[in-house]
Amino acid sequence: MCILVADDDPVVREVVRRYLERDGRTVVETGDGRAAHAVLARTGTPDDVELAVLDVMMPEPNGIELCRAVRAGQRPDMPVILLTALGDEDDRVLGLEAGADDYVTKPFSPRELALRVASVLRRSSRPVPTPDRQILRDGPLTVNPSAQLVFVDDTALTLTPREFDLLVFLLRNPGRVYSRESLLEQVWGWDFGDLSTVTVHIKRLRAKLGSRHRIDTVWGRGYAWGRSEITGEPSDA
Repeated sequence: MCILVADDDPVVREVVRRYLERDGRTVVETGDGRAAHAVLARTGTPDDVELAVLDVMMPEPNGIELCRAVRAGQRPDMPVILLTALGDEDDRVLGLEAGADDYVTKPFSPRELALRVASVLRRSSRPVPTPDRQILRDGPLTVNPSAQLVFVDDTALTLTPREFDLLVFLLRNPGRVYSRESLLEQVWGWDFGDLSTVTVHIKRLRAKLGSRHRIDTVWGRGYAWGRSEITGEPSDA
């Protein structure tokens, strides 16, 4: 397994690679989106990509286009971190809405990026099934935390690891209001970061759950799952 770093700046690629290798990661570099797409298409081999760091401004397909392709293709659950010189909030939101798990703005600290990679990988790792894990139900919504499966009206949904973590956290704490800062800390495991990351993930989760979502916005305070009973039962997974 490896980390894909796709950026048209060779200096950026070298610095990121050195920091990731210090953490024991194997890194594959590409300088454009076409080569990155070819790497991502190689599945079922020991060098499968477990996370991609994609430059938004690299030659076509750019990072956002490639991120969308990842989410719509064979690797919808693979974590993606976007790397870009564009720092406006609208640009960050665009990247997150494309399905990115995180967004790092240039110039950046290579060590911070390495920490973000570690955090995203830690959160995307599937938990080992254990007998005491419970299936969560709320009306037509069924969530199996052990198998990381979500069903609405018996239809399976595809969520990114972050979206899944956010949904499970809210379901397990119904009726409680959490600020964006609190969600960033408790779901993402970060004590720093862009708060729009939370906003966009809430928006994406609502869109995927459709009319079955019960994520309320509590103005000036944050977000809460509706107050109806959440039931739990033993999971067979």
